[in-house]
Parts: sequence; structure tokens; C-alpha cells
Amino acid sequence: MQSFRLLGLSLACAFLTACEEKAEVAPQPQQVRVVAAATTQYQPGAEITGEVKARIQTELSFRVSGRVIERWIDVGSRVRAGQVLARLNDTEQQADVSVARAALDSARAVAKQKTLAFARAKSLVQSQAIAKQVFDMAQKELLSAQAALDAAEAALATAEDSLSYTELRADADGIITARGIEVGQVVSAAQSAFTLAHDGQRDAVFDVFEAFFLNGRPSADVRVAPLAGRGNELHANVREVSPVIDIRGGTIRIKVGLQDDGGWPLGTTVVGKIQSSPRQGIVLPFNAMASDKGGTAVWLVNTEHHTATLRRISVDRYRKSDFVVADGIAPNDLVVTEGGKFLREGQAVAWKGK
Repeated sequence: MQSFRLLGLSLACAFLTACEEKAEVAPQPQQVRVVAAATTQYQPGAEITGEVKARIQTELSFRVSGRVIERWIDVGSRVRAGQVLARLNDTEQQADVSVARAALDSARAVAKQKTLAFARAKSLVQSQAIAKQVFDMAQKELLSAQAALDAAEAALATAEDSLSYTELRADADGIITARGIEVGQVVSAAQSAFTLAHDGQRDAVFDVFEAFFLNGRPSADVRVAPLAGRGNELHANVREVSPVIDIRGGTIRIKVGLQDDGGWPLGTTVVGKIQSSPRQGIVLPFNAMASDKGGTAVWLVNTEHHTATLRRISVDRYRKSDFVVADGIAPNDLVVTEGGKFLREGQAVAWKGK
């Protein structure tokens, strides 16, 4: 019986000893990989689709109103400077020209008659055959007839101009990109009839969201490529930035001058890689991102206590493979990039650099 008691005491002591040894064994630090936060320069960028357009594009319109009776070109037609594109009914203008020519003939006849009368009066007044008042009257009538002749010539020129305005001509070589009239339609003066894209230099036109300009104008250099052939890329410069915002889409129009259009026809859809001005920030890879009660955070390593701390941060910009931290960490902080999923606040860690 005493032997059994001694055996029980021995087992109890052994069990207590094992428990004490187990309690004294500390947990192994969690292995993590870290990167030292550093301020670097970066350029926010965007890829935006646009369209190739002529640098000079004009709206062609008649200078008089009337009914369209002829139209010789359509959208896509190539035209030459001075080529007639369409014509209005010119019956009224032809009549005005006829009246003006008749008035000019009458004025010329009157002027010729008054010229002869003045010459005769001049010779008679020199021989004192007529009174000075008769000569003065002849001179006055001649001046009046010459003024009427000048007015008739001007009226004929105006009527002929109005007649020429019934024909709409191209003001330069180019391609018709839009049409706003049809045969039989009654148009008013200055109503857009055709849009003419002039031959010559081309622009790649992009509508960029307003938010891209919050930190200033974009970089002047833009890489442009056709959507169907991204390998055929050109470097071009921003030529013009619109000073106003399109309130319908909240965009700002950018025109990029193409020194070499690459053989891209008008209307080609292109992709532009646009970058904003260089900025400073702390850039971290996406695998460093954690969550703190729904907010964005990162795990930091406390080098003094060898523990992990969860730190809430604010993000300035998300990019394809990383993100830019706006606030929450400082340069030289050790940020956990691997192993953060297994951490808890204050947990002991052992780390390796990336």
C-alpha cells in the first residue's frame, strides 16, 4: 500500500514538473518580410482613348439664305480649294444683278450726257456766251451724275457678290467630315452646311477627367498609339489644354500635336498615355495592405520591442501594382509585406528585408 502511495506521488511530481517546463517555453516569433518605407518620386498616369482630328477644321456655310437645289459632295469626299460644293436657287439674285446692270447703264448714259453738257458750258462761259450760273449748274449736274454712276457700280458689285454667295465653295484642300444640308432644304445664312478638315498637321484629341488636373497640368510628353495597333506608338507633345471644363462630362479637352501622323486617317481611335507632374510620396506594394475595422492599414515592426503594430493609413492613389501613402507612416518605418495575415497586435516578430 505504501508502495502505491509513493508511486502516485512520483507521478504527480513528474506531471507538475512537465507543466512548469511547458509554461516556461516562450512562443516562437512570427517570421515576416519587411520593406523600409522611403519617399520616392512618382508620376500618376492614365491611359485615355481619343480621336485623330485635323488641326484646322472649319464650318462652311452659305452667306445668304435660300433653297438648296444642288449638292455635289458628301461626308468623306476629298475637295480642293475653290471647288463648288452646293448651290442655292439664285433666281432672286439673278434678277437683282439684271436690275443693277440696267441701273448702271442708265447712270453711264446720264454721266456721258452731263459730261458733254459740262464741256459745252465750259467753252461758252469762256466766250461769255452764257452766264456763270449756267456753267455752275452744269458742273453740279455732272458731279451728281458721276456720284450716281459710282453708286450704280457699287450696287452691281454687291448684287454680283450676292449671286456668288449662292454657290458654296471649299476654302482649302481637305476632307468633308460632316454634312448638315440636303437638296430641297431651305437654309439660313451662316447655317452650317459642311465641316471641312483641312489637309496638313493632325492632332490627337482627348477628353481627360477634371480630377487628373487637381495637381497641375499634365506632363508635356504623351505616348500615342492606335487602339488597333498598340505597338505603333509615337511620342508627341501637348499642344493645347482647354481653359474650360465640359460640364456635361466633367472633362477637359487636350490636343496633342502629331508631328508624324503615322498614316492614321481622320477619326482613328487612339490611346494616349498621359502623366501628371512628378510628385513625392511613399510607394508600397499591394501585399503590404491590411485592414483595420474596414479602414486601410499596414503592419509596422517595432524594432525596439520586436513586435508588430497595426497602423491606419490614408491612401493618395491606387495604381496597377502598388499604392501611394498620403499619411500614417514615415520614412524608414519597417512595413510588413509578407506574413501580415498571421499577425495580431503586439505579437513578437522576426523579420527579413525584402
